Amino acid sequence: MRYAETGYNLEIDLSRGNIERVETDPGETELYLGGLGTNAKILWDRVPPETDPFSPDNLLIFGTGLLCGTPAIGCNRTIVTTISPQTELMAFSMMGGFWAPELKYAGYDKVILRGKSPNLVYLWINNDRVEIRDASHLQGKGAVETQELIRQELKEPKAQVAAIGLAGENRVYFASIEQGRSSASRQGIGAVMGDKGVKAIAVRGTKDINVARPAEFIEHCNEVMKYIQFREENLIPGVIPILARLGSPQEMAVHDEQWHTENFMWGNSRQRRREYWNEEIAKAWSETLDQMRTRLISCYNCPLKCGATISVPGRPTYMMKCFSKLTYTMAAMSDLDFGLKIAGRATEYGVDGYSTPQVMAFALELYEAGILTDQDFPGMPSENEGRFYWLLDRIVRREGIGDVLANGTYWAAKQIGKGAEAYAHNNIKKHEQLPLKLGMLNPIYFLMYCTGEKINITQIEGQFPQGPFPTREERETFVKDWFQVPDERFKQYFLDWELRGENSMPFYPTVEMCCDIVDWQERMHYIDDALGMCSGLSSFHLKPPYHIHNIPKFISSGAGVEMDEAKLSLAAKRYRTLVRANNIRRGLRRADEKPPEDHWKKRFPELEEKLLDEYYKFKGWNHEGIPTKEALHELGLDYVSEDFVKRGIWTDYEGSPAEETLAEEEKK
Repeated sequence: MRYAETGYNLEIDLSRGNIERVETDPGETELYLGGLGTNAKILWDRVPPETDPFSPDNLLIFGTGLLCGTPAIGCNRTIVTTISPQTELMAFSMMGGFWAPELKYAGYDKVILRGKSPNLVYLWINNDRVEIRDASHLQGKGAVETQELIRQELKEPKAQVAAIGLAGENRVYFASIEQGRSSASRQGIGAVMGDKGVKAIAVRGTKDINVARPAEFIEHCNEVMKYIQFREENLIPGVIPILARLGSPQEMAVHDEQWHTENFMWGNSRQRRREYWNEEIAKAWSETLDQMRTRLISCYNCPLKCGATISVPGRPTYMMKCFSKLTYTMAAMSDLDFGLKIAGRATEYGVDGYSTPQVMAFALELYEAGILTDQDFPGMPSENEGRFYWLLDRIVRREGIGDVLANGTYWAAKQIGKGAEAYAHNNIKKHEQLPLKLGMLNPIYFLMYCTGEKINITQIEGQFPQGPFPTREERETFVKDWFQVPDERFKQYFLDWELRGENSMPFYPTVEMCCDIVDWQERMHYIDDALGMCSGLSSFHLKPPYHIHNIPKFISSGAGVEMDEAKLSLAAKRYRTLVRANNIRRGLRRADEKPPEDHWKKRFPELEEKLLDEYYKFKGWNHEGIPTKEALHELGLDYVSEDFVKRGIWTDYEGSPAEETLAEEEKK
């Protein structure tokens, strides 16, 4: 009997209209856990590096986490994996809500789409009954509207529906997949779904999920719940409100806009915003949020209310969470009323809330610089907010200049030319980032930005504080009950970390310590993405209820896969390296690993090179960031070595094994 997972994937060939229920190998679960881990293995095995993102041979994988659907609190994530049209690398984006548990209850761990449908369709998964249905009547409909129309058509109000909007249909490179209370929005996976001709996937499941040792598992769940309640009553002092409490950054629950407006510079605008904030604006923003926020809501099996329903008069109600509340507002330098209204339209269109406002601000900056002219913007309103609505409409429809902007700032700048590349300054690996504009280089964040293959800083950072506390006494207080650290040395790292002046070199933490800290933070995110666990209860927050010491107990008692901390860390390193390998054979190299150009005002080039050198060594990668033969062998990834040799990936880099050497060893 399989525990925690169903043991079956649903494979759908859209070109042929073929549907298969495929049994999976339990050995793969032990090696890669589930979710992102097994998604990465499927992509490696079945999508050659020559595959174009919009090729029928590209896969779109909806993977549930290993613990999704069990009583484990907050385990509800769907990990959507494909080849990104924006980065041309492996994309994996997470969405919460109820969709992943529903798929488990229908009897499947993953839905794997291949090929392309000749007509627009939606999928209806109702336990053992799976249909490919005509969706021509849904063409052009909004993502949220589509979800409700499908429920009505199926006469199944409890169906969970993941859908794209007009942006996905038109293959906008930053199109999202929207799903009730959450979305998978980064790296353009909605564009791949649209390219495959799939408008939505509706799921209803009523089956059971088996747990290996139920009494023990529930005991662990109760411990987590007890700690969540403790943390809700005991916020962490000395940090910003969204980090003081648990959950995905609770922007909808707290009025914390001043911190963002004074420290972030949204969109591609270069203007500092410290002069913007005052008591009058704070009052107006608070009133706007309180009026439009209908109620706070949670994802499946979670007591935290990180999202909210937003009701704008005369417009459909939609769900919002995290920084989307502010991204459009700050890109336009407007107010929260505008931000919430345009975000609602953008949600219906199905576009990413980080990339979209920056693309629009980028276009207007080019206009102001004379690189784009009135001829590029025929009929655009003159007033500020109207220009953003106008641009949004043209981007999702790919009309005029919108057709160029729909490919994101990196590709648009290359097509526009005339110096436009200098304005696409907030990308990593061709992908727009959370637009922070800060002071002196933070070496820990430098490594996370450069080497992270989620290509999204909020899904890399986590359990180690973002900055040193002002006094030794405050740091000593913080570490007293910091039992979540994987080793006591991390407490000492933080104790010795002191504030430095703007102009001093960031000598502490040392390069070696930075590598250690970044590896810990990244490891926890990768574990979450295999288990389907919300990072707001594990990897993202300070002192979370899930951590390296208790997660193995959940896997052992829940999935029946005996696990300890060492084995868990090894598994996470294995599939994290496999993600790297997927991207290496698609061309990722050291030259691609750099932060946004003007992210920090003060940079230290020599230190940055040393940080990359040492981190690569720490991870078992060579100077170009390619995993070495020895590291791959230790992780049981010899099949990756064989592929690297066959493709000549190592041959061009000093110190890498030559094909002849490996051939000799294979003969022995």
